Amino acid sequence: MRRRSFLALPAAAALAACTHKRSTGFPGYAFVANQEGEGLAAVDLQVMAVARHINLGAAPSSVIAGQVKPSVYALTPSTGAVHDIQVYRLAAARKAVVATSAVAIRLSFDEKYLYVLARDPRALIAVALDSFQREWQIPLPEEPVDFAFDASGAHAAVTSAQGLWMVDLAARRLNGPLMQGDFGAAHFRWDNKILLAANRGERALSVFDVPSGRLMTHLPLAMRPDQMCISRDLGQLFVTGEGRDAVAIVYPGLTEVAETVLAGHAPGAIAASDSRLFIASPGSGDISILDLASYRIIAVVQTGSDPCFVTVTPDDQYALVLNQVSGDMAVLRVAGITPNPRKSAAVFTVIPVGSKPVSAAVRGV
Repeated sequence: MRRRSFLALPAAAALAACTHKRSTGFPGYAFVANQEGEGLAAVDLQVMAVARHINLGAAPSSVIAGQVKPSVYALTPSTGAVHDIQVYRLAAARKAVVATSAVAIRLSFDEKYLYVLARDPRALIAVALDSFQREWQIPLPEEPVDFAFDASGAHAAVTSAQGLWMVDLAARRLNGPLMQGDFGAAHFRWDNKILLAANRGERALSVFDVPSGRLMTHLPLAMRPDQMCISRDLGQLFVTGEGRDAVAIVYPGLTEVAETVLAGHAPGAIAASDSRLFIASPGSGDISILDLASYRIIAVVQTGSDPCFVTVTPDDQYALVLNQVSGDMAVLRVAGITPNPRKSAAVFTVIPVGSKPVSAAVRGV
C-alpha cells in the first residue's frame, strides 16, 4: 500500500469530488484580533460583514475558540491578560491578568483550563475556565517561545531558544531539558507517543519518544521550521520557513519527510482544509494553493497586502486570509478552487476588519 493511499480518506475524497454545493455562508463568526486597533472584529460569516468591534484596551496577539463553551479567548501579551468573549453577546465578559507579559495561550482538550505561556514571570500558568482565575503555575528556566499539549491532557511541551522541556501535567512537574538548542513550534502525534519539535538551529524536526523523553531521530529540512500545521486527518504535517521557497510535507506516522514542494515566495503562514493547503507569501501578497492529493500547486491568488494568517472554517467552505497592511480579510471559497491551466482562482470577497489584523478564530453559533 502506498503511503499516500494509507493516509488518504477515500470516501470523503470521493464525496468531495462529486458534490458541488452553492455557497450558503457559515453560521457563525470569525473573531479577528487587530493589534493596532486594540480589539477584536466579529465578522458574521453568513452575511460577510463586521457585526461588531470589541474593545480590549490593549493589543491582542492571538485569539482561540472553544468548542464546548460559547466563548473565544484572546491574549493581550503586553498586559499579561486573557479575555473571555461571549459569542452570543459579541462582548467581553471576563478578564484575568495573570502575568506582566505573556507569549501564547492554548485551551486544554477538555476545556477546563486556559493555559498561558508567560514571559514575566517565566511560567506555564493554568487558568480555570469556571472561575477564570489562575489555579496553578509551573516556573520555567528560560524565556519560552511556544508550547503544545497532547490530546490526552497528560503532557505538554515547552520550547525556548535554549532548549525543549516536557511537562507532566498531572504531577505539575517540569522535566528536562530533553535537548538543548533553538526550538520553535512543537506537535504531538495523534497517539500521544511521539513529539515532533521544530529545531530551528539545526533546520530539522527533532523527534522524541514521549514516555521516555528520549531523542529518536532528526528529520533534516530544506528550510528553517518557522511555521507548522497539521492536516485535518492528522496524517500530514506541513512546514514552511526561512531558507527555501517551499513547503515540506512530513508523515508523522512514519516519522519521515515525504516531499518538499516549491510554493510561493518566502512562504509563511499555512492552513489546511480537507483537500487543500493554503500557503501565504507576505512579500508578494498572494496565497499558493496546494492540492493534497497530488502535492501540486493548482492556483495562486492575490489576496492583499502582507497576508500573515490563514484559517479554514470548520465546514471546509471558506479559507480566511488576514492582510496586515491593508487591514482586511480576504475570503476564498474552497470548493471554487479547482485545477486549471492558468493556475488562477478568484477571491470570493474582501472584508475590512481593522488595523493590523494578526490572528483569527472561527466559532459557530
